[in-house]
Parts: sequence; C-alpha cells; structure tokens
Amino acid sequence: MIMLDIKLIRKDPEQIAEKLKTKDPEVDLGPILQLDEEVRHLKTEVEEIKSKRNLLSKEIGEKKRSGSDTTSLMREVSGLGDKIGAIDKELDEKEAGLSDLLTRLPNIPESSVKVSQNVEDNVVCKTFGEKPNFAFPPKNHVELNERLHLFDFKRAAKVSGSNWTAYKDNGAKLEWALLNYMLDIHQENGFAFWLPPLLVRPEIVLGSAHLPKFEEQLFKICDEDYNLYLVPTAEAALMGLHFDEVLNGENLPLKYVAYTPCFRREAGGLGAQERGLIRMHQFNKVEMFAFTTPEQSQQVFDEILQSAEELIKGLDLHFRTTELVTGDMSFAASKTIDLEVWLPGQDRYYEVSSISHCTDFQARRSNTRFKTKQEKPELCHTLNGSGLATSRLMVALLENNQREDGCVEIPIVLHKYLNGMKELTPHDSPT
Repeated sequence: MIMLDIKLIRKDPEQIAEKLKTKDPEVDLGPILQLDEEVRHLKTEVEEIKSKRNLLSKEIGEKKRSGSDTTSLMREVSGLGDKIGAIDKELDEKEAGLSDLLTRLPNIPESSVKVSQNVEDNVVCKTFGEKPNFAFPPKNHVELNERLHLFDFKRAAKVSGSNWTAYKDNGAKLEWALLNYMLDIHQENGFAFWLPPLLVRPEIVLGSAHLPKFEEQLFKICDEDYNLYLVPTAEAALMGLHFDEVLNGENLPLKYVAYTPCFRREAGGLGAQERGLIRMHQFNKVEMFAFTTPEQSQQVFDEILQSAEELIKGLDLHFRTTELVTGDMSFAASKTIDLEVWLPGQDRYYEVSSISHCTDFQARRSNTRFKTKQEKPELCHTLNGSGLATSRLMVALLENNQREDGCVEIPIVLHKYLNGMKELTPHDSPT
C-alpha cells in the first residue's frame, strides 16, 4: 500500500518536500528516500541471486543427464537459497517500514491554495445573509436550554461521562427534523442514500487517511474477537465501500450521502467557548462522498459545495465560505472550503461543513480504481463534504432565532418534519 506516489517523490524530492511542508513543516523525506534506495538495492540483489540460482539449476539438470557429479553445484544452489531467504526477510521489513513512513505524509496541496500556517489567513470567498440584530442581550444555547429543555448534559454524563449529551423531547424531534431535511435535499441533488456500519476495520480507516495520524482521536474496540474503530465520520465507511475495487468508469461519478453518529476522543481540554454542543465525543452528521474520474472531480466538488450551501440558505442562517490555507487543511485534502455559520452566543463563526478535494490520495491508500473499456485501470479521485454536522447547526438555529421571551422560531423548511410545530417555547421540565 503506497500513499503518495513514490515515483513522484523520487523524481523531484525537493519540490515535493517544499509542497508538503506548507501543510506540515515537520515533514522530512530523507528517511523515506534512504529506505526506498535500500529497498530497490535489495530487490536488485535478490533478483540477481535468483537469476544465478536458475542458471545453476539448469546446469545441474544438464550434468545429471550426462551422469556428471553435481554435489558442489547443489551445495552452491542451497547457499544461494539461504541468501534469498535472508534478503527476502530483510526486504519485507524494509518495505513495511517504508510503507509506514509513507502513510504519515499528507496529501499535496493544490497549487492555487494559499500558503500559510496561520488560520487567520484563510480566505473568505463569500457570505450569505446578515448577522442578526437583537434588541436584547442574546443568550447562548446552553442558557436557552435551561428553559427549553432540549438536551440534557448532566444525565448524559451519568451514562457516559463528560462531553456527551442526550437529546430529549423537542430537542430530539428537532435533531431528527434536521437530519431528514438534509437527507431529502441531498437525494434531490443526486446523492444515493446509505446507512453504513458504525464500526470499521483498521485498513479501512487507514485507507480514508484517518490512520495513523489521528489514532489518538479515535475510539476503538480491540479484544480477542474484534479490532474495529468507531467511525469518526461516515467518510471512512463510504470510502471503504469500494476498497480494493476496480469500478466501471462509465458509472462514475458515484455520489453518496450517509447519516451516522460520529465518535471522536477530541483529546485535550476544551475551551470555555466550546461548551455545550460545540464540541462533543459523539455528534450526528450527514456526509457526502464521491468517487470520480480526475476529469469529473472539480465539477463534483462544486456540486457538493452547492448542496451544502443550499441547506444553510434554506434555514436562513447567516454564513460564509472560506478557502483554507495549506496549514489548516485536513491531512487528506488538497483543497478545502469550509462553510461557517454565525453563532451569536459565541460571537464568532463556526464550521458546520468542510468540502474537501482529496485527488487520488485516498484511492491510492484504498486501491480504488476505475476502468473504461479496455483501458488500463487508474486511480479514482475522491471528494467529501459535511452536509451537515447537526450539533453546531442546532446551536446556530437556537441562538440566531431566539426571541426576548425565550421562545425560538423554527425555520419554515423544518415545519413539515415537526407536524407543523413553528416555535420552541420555554416550559418547566417534568424531570
């Protein structure tokens, strides 16, 4: 399994290193090039020995037919066999080491992406709507929840610990309404609906590029029966649907959408701004994913972006799109555009969707290719985008649509999913 094309690295290591360092300044291709040279040398050496052994074996056969003594030749062939075994073992070890080093290299950024390690340099592409103006001090979603009783952090903590929540009553209904609304829109836009497994094998998570870099962020089951990871995003499972396959090029693009809970350790302390629903170990997300030819990928990227934007516009929320600089992009992405909604209670924008073009990076890791007619199979391009993550979207709905009396207006597009309920009203909780 090769992650970045080693031939590309060999051809121009300085240029590749320069590009990779714009994402991760710690990238060092030296050990990779050294190990690659050793692997190639061993392969040449073992092939030469095998060739010599074959010639000697042929000579032994001829001498046996003529009745000549072959003892010394057979001894020499046996020694060559021992050498081959020793080199093959060393070769396997070095190839495994090379593969491991390659898995830790990020994808190469597109040349158009702004080079920076500072998130403040992300480029705002466009905005939709205006920030709400309140004639009263707006509350954040945690304060609003004290009278709306939509989710329960204390009882969730009894069950699972900190940074988990349990949606209840109208909160659960609103969450489910959001999910149905999003899935309906994406299907109307040509995405096929999947409900994938929530536990995936290590090679699948490696293929989607969430391993090995994000090992510490993942939940997993590892015992004598199972070695599986809980999905950090449906992206991992959707990528795995075509692991080690050759797709029919005439069927591309394949555009998928899935709903899953997502599970992340989120190692490290949470900031004061990230309380409540902002960052949790489990949250719901609708994910778009696509397999394309290289020629189709930009068009599909635009389609994923447009489908995500349509959702937020339908909810009448103020948001902006930003193109991420090299240092802020995900490990697998060559280009990323974030959709960020305005959260009054946090007085800042928060990302609810990342749309990423991953070129052939994930496909190479997963050996996912396509073939058209009699042409040689080639690597697919893959793209993904949140469509959307509901927890921060729930925050946006509550904080942007609040009234001074504590009620929260529900966007019109959700009314049909809520039996006509048009607002959330403060009340005393029976529990």
